[in-house]
Amino acid sequence: MNQLNHVAIIMDGNGRWGLKKKKSRNYGHINGIKVVENIIRLSIHKKIPHLTFYTFSTENWKRPKQEVNFLFDLIRKSIKKNLNKIIKQGIKIKVIGKRKGLPQDISKTIKLIEKKTSKNKKISINLALNYGSKEEIISACRKLAKTKRKTINIKNFEKNLYTNKIPDPDILIRTGGTTRLSNFLLWQLAYTEIFFINKMWPDFKDKDFIIILNKFISTKRNFGGI
Repeated sequence: MNQLNHVAIIMDGNGRWGLKKKKSRNYGHINGIKVVENIIRLSIHKKIPHLTFYTFSTENWKRPKQEVNFLFDLIRKSIKKNLNKIIKQGIKIKVIGKRKGLPQDISKTIKLIEKKTSKNKKISINLALNYGSKEEIISACRKLAKTKRKTINIKNFEKNLYTNKIPDPDILIRTGGTTRLSNFLLWQLAYTEIFFINKMWPDFKDKDFIIILNKFISTKRNFGGI
């Protein structure tokens, strides 16, 4: 039986779902937040230590300005609304990604929520915000190059990633019917079990999550061996 330490999720399909419902893309993003809350609740119940959501990529800045502004406003409101609940539930929040370029108030909110939840241990929620894996890898190379006395090896390299001290994902789930990684955790996903789901994120149910967890538990993982 495989031990499950970390589930990473690409929440694809929110905008398309909203349009499919003959409403706006933003309507899809609002409903996507509800699914995030359900998955967090279920992960706590299943005692999964780490959960990572691909919240906003470095490529998402290419979207219409109105949608980008709405997404950040949704993040603001969601954190403000749920901060006390997050603290009481024992959830630790960590944001991975490039802080430079984020709205100033978002950066302040990130620092606040990370500080207030730093000692929580029930589950660690990692929000990949303004995140791009190629940027992360280049950033780690630059940091390692500056420390001339350190040997260049996997262990020292990983210390300079955004995900330092976070175990690599055991499972990656991508909804929306798209079968690509979209510049997400490229280094960390080397031996991850990947599940591409045809459902759009707002249609992703608890039972879908449970099915994936059960498949992972019964999967034989060789890590290059036999």
